[in-house]
Amino acid sequence: MPPAHTGAPVIPGASTPSFPDPETHAPETRTPEGREPGRPGYRRMSLALFAAGLATFALLYSTQALLPAISDGFGVTAGQASWSVSAATGALALFVLPLSALSERFGRTRMMTWSMAVAVGVGLLVPFAPSLEWLVALRAVQGAAIAGIPASAMAYLAEEVKPKALVGAIGLFVAGNSIGGMSGRLVTGWAAQLGGWRVGLLAVGLMSLACAAAFLVLLPRARFFRPASLNPRAVGRTVAGHLRDPLLLRLYGIGALFMTVFGAVYTVIGYRLVDEPFSLGQGVVGSVFLIYLVGTVSSAAAGRLVARTGRRGALYLAVTTTALGLLLSLADSLPAILLGLVLITAGFFAGHAVASSAVSRTAKMGRAQASALYQSAYYLGSSAGGTLGALAYHSAGWAATVGIALLAVLGVVSITLYGSRAARAQRRLPAGAGRAAAAAR
Repeated sequence: MPPAHTGAPVIPGASTPSFPDPETHAPETRTPEGREPGRPGYRRMSLALFAAGLATFALLYSTQALLPAISDGFGVTAGQASWSVSAATGALALFVLPLSALSERFGRTRMMTWSMAVAVGVGLLVPFAPSLEWLVALRAVQGAAIAGIPASAMAYLAEEVKPKALVGAIGLFVAGNSIGGMSGRLVTGWAAQLGGWRVGLLAVGLMSLACAAAFLVLLPRARFFRPASLNPRAVGRTVAGHLRDPLLLRLYGIGALFMTVFGAVYTVIGYRLVDEPFSLGQGVVGSVFLIYLVGTVSSAAAGRLVARTGRRGALYLAVTTTALGLLLSLADSLPAILLGLVLITAGFFAGHAVASSAVSRTAKMGRAQASALYQSAYYLGSSAGGTLGALAYHSAGWAATVGIALLAVLGVVSITLYGSRAARAQRRLPAGAGRAAAAAR
């Protein structure tokens, strides 16, 4: 969406939230330029979205490190317990598109604020679920609420940040995701070891409440947002246009397949480490997720990587790193497994940052819908990876889980190779035909 007037949008007939609305919160000096490092408001914006990413990923995957304890607590299998993760990611995938459409009408920051409030509120109820069915249902509601944050955040950044700073800004948001995923699992693991899995979930709920408060205080108001119609036909035309774009389709496929790998590995790794021959405690298993810090570094560095190697070069490097990590994790050695997780995490977060930022730059209109489709594919990949990975592990062990992940890696390679061939073919066309082919793409 192109920049519009400065100033917060006026929404006729819109209801006023009972808590501070960051769409009109914290006035500041405005300039016509997009934000970039060193410009007013950039640091506050980065910190606010970092807090949002931290809270949402901590909540979204809060049960993942606790799956062995949840299995024991409810007397269920790994595949059944994994639905406490898959229900949240699956609901996020289903609701991200409709909520992104609402953000086009009512504002990115307003959507993120309400989504955060509901997700945190449900997060404080989840620890008291009386059965696995209730736990899965609450997690589905939580995932649906979280759906309003990722696509809105990426659309907000695409509108508010200068293009040359966009990959870095989205990388910082993804870095918040990685630290949220890491800290949520770390907090739940050690709290569960001290007081049980319910105490672990309560601890991450309180941590996310603090992050939500920081988000409300820090986030600058949007300067370039322009309200769009909620006409379903218009939204449908925008979505259909994105789904006809071959480049966007390839990026959606890459995001889904990368997340299939990550969902399979991190849903199952806790079971592998608490089983023989490792027999690690719940707190130690939670500490394994400190490896997410590697993802913080690799996602934040994605912009520099793209500048040096190009988008496809960065994707090749990310997928190669991920595949090497998967193969290394097959060893029955704890140091080898940990090193494998480091490589998988670094490759995944770099690939995700590259693909998601490319979506925001490729879409010239309906950016929220473009980002929402990416997020939908991404979290469907997470849901599929978590469930398939757990079923494979329950049936044939860790090697079967790695086999599923390697098939997804092969899919990423195939899509990227196809994109490389298409780009070479376009460069060989005459200048006029090349421009026509690019427009057709």
